[in-house]
Amino acid sequence: MNTQDLIDEAISLPVEERALVVDSLLLSLSQPESEIDKKWAVTAKRRLTELRSKSVEAVPGEQVFEKIWQRFGQ
Repeated sequence: MNTQDLIDEAISLPVEERALVVDSLLLSLSQPESEIDKKWAVTAKRRLTELRSKSVEAVPGEQVFEKIWQRFGQ
C-alpha cells in the first residue's frame, strides 16, 4: 500500500475514526509532556468550574476575534 492509498482509505473512515487516526499520528510526531499536560488539565478544569458557577462570563468567539482584528488586523 502506498501513501496515497493509505490517505484515501483513512478519508473513507467515519469521522470519529478519522479523528482517532489524526490524533494518533500527531502524538507520534510530538510526544506530550506530562507536566505541561497536567498543568493544562488543571487550568481547563478550573475554567470549566468558573463557567459552570457563573463566576466568570463567557465571551463569544466572534467578539474575541473582532477585538483582535480591531487591534492587530488589517
